Amino acid sequence: MHQLKNFIKIPNYIKALLLRFCILLLFMFLARIVFYIANKDSFLSITFNDSFISIWFDIITISIVFLPYYALYLIPFKNRENKFYKLFFKILFHTFNCSLLFLNLIDVEYFQFTNKRSTSDLFTIVGAGNDISQLLTSFITDFWWLILCFILFILFTNFLYKKTEKYVDNYKSTKSFWTINISSFFTLMLLFIVLGRGSIGVRPISVIDASRFTNIENTALILNTPFTMLKSIGKEKLEEKKYFSEQVEKTLFNPIRTSNPQNILPDSTNVVIIMLESFGNEFVGKFNKSKTYTPFFDSILNQSLTFEYGISNGKKSIEAVPAILASIPTLMDNPYISSSYNGNKINTLPSILTKFGYSTAFFHGATNGSMKFNSFASQAGFQKYFGRFEYNNDAHFDKTWGILDEYFNPWTAKQITKMKAPFFATLFTLSSHHPYYIPPHMKNKVKKGNQPICASINYGDYSLKKFFEEAKKQPWFNNTLFVLCADHTPATNSQFYSHRTQMYRIPIAFYHPKKLLKPSLEKIVFQQIDIFPTILDLLNIHTKYYSFGNSYFESPHKEGVTFIEGSYQYFFDNYMLTYSNDKARNLYDFTDRNQITNDLFKLKNKDVIKAERRLKAIIQCYNRDLIKNQTTVE
Repeated sequence: MHQLKNFIKIPNYIKALLLRFCILLLFMFLARIVFYIANKDSFLSITFNDSFISIWFDIITISIVFLPYYALYLIPFKNRENKFYKLFFKILFHTFNCSLLFLNLIDVEYFQFTNKRSTSDLFTIVGAGNDISQLLTSFITDFWWLILCFILFILFTNFLYKKTEKYVDNYKSTKSFWTINISSFFTLMLLFIVLGRGSIGVRPISVIDASRFTNIENTALILNTPFTMLKSIGKEKLEEKKYFSEQVEKTLFNPIRTSNPQNILPDSTNVVIIMLESFGNEFVGKFNKSKTYTPFFDSILNQSLTFEYGISNGKKSIEAVPAILASIPTLMDNPYISSSYNGNKINTLPSILTKFGYSTAFFHGATNGSMKFNSFASQAGFQKYFGRFEYNNDAHFDKTWGILDEYFNPWTAKQITKMKAPFFATLFTLSSHHPYYIPPHMKNKVKKGNQPICASINYGDYSLKKFFEEAKKQPWFNNTLFVLCADHTPATNSQFYSHRTQMYRIPIAFYHPKKLLKPSLEKIVFQQIDIFPTILDLLNIHTKYYSFGNSYFESPHKEGVTFIEGSYQYFFDNYMLTYSNDKARNLYDFTDRNQITNDLFKLKNKDVIKAERRLKAIIQCYNRDLIKNQTTVE
């Protein structure tokens, strides 16, 4: 037993390291207290859980930032009492610690301007103009007490650090030194790497995950600035544009809107949005004279308010969710959900509808955490999230993405019945996604085509039918507005659908079982970000909100905007304008199937000038408001 105790006895140099870790944790927590005191009006209903989670994020941050320190410190070195050795690690410790404290204390003031923890884009802003330099001057004069806090924190940290230097190791043999030091090196380095990831999953924890652990209003409190800085490094940042004065910009484009109740549907109508994975127009019979892979979906479209020129605001599922639910397109290289702006305050459908008495839930059969949808759902204000884990039956797992749609879809309809009416539910399907898995019992039943996705789309259509068959049995069905929309177009070997004018064409439809919405095929541009404002108008909700989209009932703008590889595509009337490097480039008629490659730029100069000004206003507003966290109406 005595030998066992000696074997597991913690060496003194490890004790010193762990105590220094605790010192760092203490001052990260003290910096958060200062942050909270200065901004307490921004945070409501703080719980013990918030404190616990905030400490967890601090542990993650310290583990990442101090990893080089740990690696060097744990390298076996017999003469750890050497004064130069001790001085080196003392300087290194205080250098890293000063960085942590400095960033946290800077945000005590800066948070009041951005309402979020700073990300690496702060350094871009510093180099872009004089605003920050002026702010720093104000910071020094008005918040001198923060500088005092910083100095006091450093002095107190140094005082505690000295207490850790008293631990000395005396090894009785060279063998015991190497055994203990080498095993400690690999064990502790593995521990710090795991702690730095904050997760044992495929992807490490990120800023947007904070919303899963607390109220969205409190995410900035449980996060810390070094963490948000680290997680945004290397991510594409927006550049603030100055095409017009803000006064002129607002005459061209203004995202602050007021809903316009239409009184077409009864008050308290339920809403179900169904996002259909990869259901591009290319495979939907309603928009093609060729063989259809969506016979059931076609039957719904024929009973719906449908748009001939539906436009997706991105090419990825991760871009569709904020576009549809928050009316925020991804007009940058990095999808909004994974960008450095994903912690911004935003107006969303679930958050607004909750205020009007709606219960809300997000359904997605993929493994929880896929594309951060569960985190975004929490951030967006959904009260409940249902994924593969909640379904809890892996007999229906496709071994790749999640639960097969033919099972998850009708299960969703049953779960919706448990929600308190009125309700707002979102179902995101997944089966029609690469690798286009078809379960064995369906392989001989689905309709195949010239691309692997064809059979998968047909299977998705079959699964959509299963949802509606179950939904029709439920008491809420006839008092529900269904919005059906593809998330994006899939990969294609079609030259026509590969063209920029067609590569965003998706079905978007509003369906009411009682035909309270007159079925029609509207030959106008209607984009994903238009769904949000249109739903508010149809639900007779009167509210002010922030949106880059336009309601169907709003005039005159019927438009679409997308971004890919540094280029913007702006759809209006019958045309698509391409825009890159601050200049309009081309103009195409996307409605003429035989002339989509003809550049009309010189022939339609007046249309180009008008469209370019509108697009510039959108870009200027988008970039500025995301950078400054102004994408909401309080």
